[in-house]
Amino acid sequence: MENIIKKQLDQELTINHNIEIADGVYEMSLTGDTSLVTAPGQFINIKLPGFYLRRPISICEYDMKDHNGLVIIYKVVGQGTDLMSGMQAGDKLWCLMGLGNGFDVETTGDHVLLVGGGVGTPPMYGLAKELLMKQKKVTVVLGFASKKDAFYIEKFEELGKNMNGSDIEVRVATVDGSLGTKGFVTDCLEGLDTVTDYCACGPIPMLKALYGYYDGKITGQLSFEERMGCGFGACVGCSIATKSGNKKVCKDGPVFLSSDIEM
Repeated sequence: MENIIKKQLDQELTINHNIEIADGVYEMSLTGDTSLVTAPGQFINIKLPGFYLRRPISICEYDMKDHNGLVIIYKVVGQGTDLMSGMQAGDKLWCLMGLGNGFDVETTGDHVLLVGGGVGTPPMYGLAKELLMKQKKVTVVLGFASKKDAFYIEKFEELGKNMNGSDIEVRVATVDGSLGTKGFVTDCLEGLDTVTDYCACGPIPMLKALYGYYDGKITGQLSFEERMGCGFGACVGCSIATKSGNKKVCKDGPVFLSSDIEM
């Protein structure tokens, strides 16, 4: 049974494009059977030639209608992602599909705050699309080190225009002040009194700051995808503390409720 399940999960995808969209940050579009991708915030596990472990990458956007494509965004941080940056249109990748629990769209309120930090931004895009389709009001706050590191700001803004004028606002913070508000994502949260809940993905310090900012006032869904090491939970390097004991980000997440975790 395990081999059958693995065969169903393991799909060959074809690269459509692989382009640099910011300093060392690449967008890769893939086609193939993506029917096992069912929720924003899930990830795929990519098999790279010459590497023993697969590379887990969060899904940015996926085809919710025909289930024949997805987009990932990754930053070159090591040998695996460096190899990926040199891949061309037409190249094939074997990917374990639809991994992780993703964000629960059904439990979100009427005005959802989405927070993405750096390469934690991609999962927020697919999530924003799904929330807008359900007529939710969405505020997106994106945090980057500087203007040269920023990406997808215009794509988030275009969602409202492309989806019949859906209600979306985009705010940006950069550490050096070269774009938007100078500072961190928490410096962009004033005036959002109608926010019912939040979803976030990014570096641990950002998640901790957001968790502390709301301090239980509203519920959040936090994606700890930065902590995924091997993509299976086998390396034990992705363990986080929850109220029911330690959990593995790859196996039990990457999304956890703010009310369940110990920050």
